[in-house]
Amino acid sequence: MGYRVVDVDSVDPEPDRPCECRKLSDPGGLDAAAINRFRAAPGEQLPLAYHAHETQEEAFYVLDGTLAVETPDRTYEVPADDLFVVDPGSPQRAYNPADADEPVTVLAIGAPPVSGDAVPYDPDDE
Repeated sequence: MGYRVVDVDSVDPEPDRPCECRKLSDPGGLDAAAINRFRAAPGEQLPLAYHAHETQEEAFYVLDGTLAVETPDRTYEVPADDLFVVDPGSPQRAYNPADADEPVTVLAIGAPPVSGDAVPYDPDDE
C-alpha cells in the first residue's frame, strides 16, 4: 500500500506558462494520469496554444470561477463544480475571459499521461 499527501502550493509553478500551472503527477507519484492545477486571472489562458491531443483524454474540473472553453463549434462556459471533458482529437482552448470578475481555478486530468501528443489547431485553417 502507498499513500501520499501533496501540498499543492509547495509545488513550484511551471515557468513560461500563460497562467499559473502546478504539475502534480510527479509529486503525487502518479503513473497512469497527468494532473495539473491551473489558476488563471482574467484574460489568461490555460494551455500554451489552441490544440488537440492525439491520444489523451482530458477533463477539467472547475474548483472556482468560470472556465471558458473555445471549440470549433462553440464556446462553453463551465461554472464551479462542473466538469468539462475533451475526447482525443477534439480541438480546444481553455481560458478565463478578459471581462471575468475573478480568477478561475481548474484541476485538469489527462490520461494517458503522454507528452508531445498535442497538435496545434488553427480555426482559420477550416
